[in-house]
Amino acid sequence: MLRKPLIAALLGLALAGCDQSPPEARISAALADSVVLPAYRSWLLSNQQLASSAAAFCAGESALPAARQAFLSAQSAWAGLQPLMVGPLAEGNRAWQVQFWPDKKNLVRRQVEALLSSKPQLNQADVENASVVVQGLSAYEYLLFDPALDLRQAEQKARYCPLLKAIGNHQQALGQEVLDQWQAEQGMASQLKRFPNARYADANEAIAELLRAHISALDGLKKKLGAPMGRQSKGHPQPYQAEAWRSAASLANLAAALASAERLWQGHNGDGLKALLGRDQAELAGRIDAAYLDTRQRLAALERPLGELLGEPTGLARLNELYASLDQLHRLQESELAKALGVQIGFNAHDGD
Repeated sequence: MLRKPLIAALLGLALAGCDQSPPEARISAALADSVVLPAYRSWLLSNQQLASSAAAFCAGESALPAARQAFLSAQSAWAGLQPLMVGPLAEGNRAWQVQFWPDKKNLVRRQVEALLSSKPQLNQADVENASVVVQGLSAYEYLLFDPALDLRQAEQKARYCPLLKAIGNHQQALGQEVLDQWQAEQGMASQLKRFPNARYADANEAIAELLRAHISALDGLKKKLGAPMGRQSKGHPQPYQAEAWRSAASLANLAAALASAERLWQGHNGDGLKALLGRDQAELAGRIDAAYLDTRQRLAALERPLGELLGEPTGLARLNELYASLDQLHRLQESELAKALGVQIGFNAHDGD
């Protein structure tokens, strides 16, 4: 008589042999479970910690460095979502509620100060009804890191803490709302795993949207690096156009987004976008792997904040080398990978910037 473990193993092999789902469906489901959903859960957790940190700091239970660290963690988690921007977060103006960039006219400072001047007894509803400019991490960063502010001073802490706590609460609620929509019975996670559905006619459409979001994010990283380098201003560096110039975290954010993009490419267990390439496309896969490695290594080697590197010729030269590497990575996937997978890229949110 066959023992139960052996029967189970044989049954598993038989079921695996009968699995006729297309590779696109398997990869889409694997990415949803092992890459995308974990990133959204981490984002919510970081937002919960942000809200708790704001409350603790404003109650005098923790110091400014702890509040700043909670912000940096939330900002990094948000950066990691950039290549995974499909579904609820890409809709309904939600992304603007998290971050307002580019801020070419310092609207963050102006609108924060205007809001607090008009609402000296600011409450949560005031923030919920306000502009997206004051609801997100850009405004939170202004409060904690702007050189003109010092929340260690009692008077300034009393003025700005209501907004700090309200933004933390808003981000926590937004993160919960988005994750709930992902995990709902007919939510985004389900739509990436079962076809056809209300969003995708088949798995090919799901893969195409994941790839477009991935490529659009890489293009966005070029903009976030290129703008402060002066690539859009005749070569004159514009340090205040950096994504996170106040917290000096622009390059750290770029690294977090790049790592997330590479996870989508590689997958958790060899089940990423790369797995959709056939053996005859191994050379392309190798070049994309090498491009990720080159960009990652150049970024890690910088070791200093973007603002410092912009202020010296050697630093600027190394940033230009990083930009060229990132551009190569982007173009490989925008043209060759998309063509290999039969995906039309078209325009994206960064075109025309």
